[in-house]
Amino acid sequence: MPWSKHHVPKYRKHRPTGQAVVTLKGRDFYLGPHGTKASRVEYDRLIAEWLANGRHDPDDDPDGVTVAVLCDRYLTFAQGYYAQRDGRCAGEISGVVRMMKTVLAFYADRPVTDLRPLALEAIRNQWIAEGLARTYVNKLAAKLVRMVKWAVGKELAPAGVYQALAAVPGLRRGKTAARETERVQPVDDATVDATLPHLSRVVADMVRFQRLTGARPGEVCDLRPGDIDRTGEVWLYRPREHKTEHHGRERTIYVGPRAQAVLARYLFREPDAFCFSPAEAVAERRAAASAARKTPLSCGNRPGSNRRNRPRKAAGDRYDSRAYFAAVRYACERAFPHPTIRPKRGEQLTDQQRNELTAWRREHFWSPNQLRHAAATEYRRLHGLEAAQILLGHSKADVTQVYAERDESKAVAVAAAVG
Repeated sequence: MPWSKHHVPKYRKHRPTGQAVVTLKGRDFYLGPHGTKASRVEYDRLIAEWLANGRHDPDDDPDGVTVAVLCDRYLTFAQGYYAQRDGRCAGEISGVVRMMKTVLAFYADRPVTDLRPLALEAIRNQWIAEGLARTYVNKLAAKLVRMVKWAVGKELAPAGVYQALAAVPGLRRGKTAARETERVQPVDDATVDATLPHLSRVVADMVRFQRLTGARPGEVCDLRPGDIDRTGEVWLYRPREHKTEHHGRERTIYVGPRAQAVLARYLFREPDAFCFSPAEAVAERRAAASAARKTPLSCGNRPGSNRRNRPRKAAGDRYDSRAYFAAVRYACERAFPHPTIRPKRGEQLTDQQRNELTAWRREHFWSPNQLRHAAATEYRRLHGLEAAQILLGHSKADVTQVYAERDESKAVAVAAAVG
């Protein structure tokens, strides 16, 4: 029977020599005369280092550790470190996996010491060739450097490897062939209102709540009745987990009367149940389809009779940011179809059609993140930068300025009066 993952190798006596011994990953470590205090201290030291090193030999030779081994061990660490309290993995994991995909393709069998600055440049060039944006390339490169820094801390790589990679500057705007992205702009209310009829009731309420409060998409998805303090005129929503939690900061979302009206129907459930449930949205959609059915129940399939007993995917009890984004994008496709290009499943578009369709979607489609920008811009216009900073939960005003667009009408009025 294999050992449990919580098993700790025992302190034993090596009878032929009378020495104390412990076996770690098939390798024997002799600790000195059996039963002595010194051997016990040596045993405790080795076990402590072995556990701190992820149950690996503390005396691993950095020159013998391959990039594949490093990636495997770092991914195990990241899945535990970045996991949320309920066991879900944060979006950071997907970025780490994306970074490792290219690193392993280039250097899987090479030693960690081969991750030199030229290697980082080669990996970045590959990301650029794949069409990734400059900002995303810089983020992936930062994850690679962070992984090597972790390896140095675990004695899997010499310190010089990290120091060399840390000296490589990030890609600068206009200085590389990497694709540039446009700055995220706030979405206007007219566009949102045109999209709402094509969303399910649940997702539409998520959109309304986020637009009124300026919350992040993940904070909207994680909303539970038990997280809301409803004692005051303005409710206080304190997410159990948020983006800057690891910095020791608190996050409070202020829920005014209009946002309270949106939430009213979702508060009559268990305190730990998620307010916005995909399963609830799917049930409502199927009920509406059944109500609009024209075929008599005596003919054709009855409601629920054509469902799989064990479907590959089933609606869960909460949305995540990606599902929320996908729902909004699907509604945009229905609300703002291209006037001439209507791609069907499996249809191959020409390069010109694809470019036209991409430009159309870039102009008409929007994402949940833009709702936060729209709320920030309104906060700043009506109540100033400081109020916007507090409502958005930013520790510095310069971060708020990235979200809140300046009110250019004031500048125009001043220029007309002065200039």
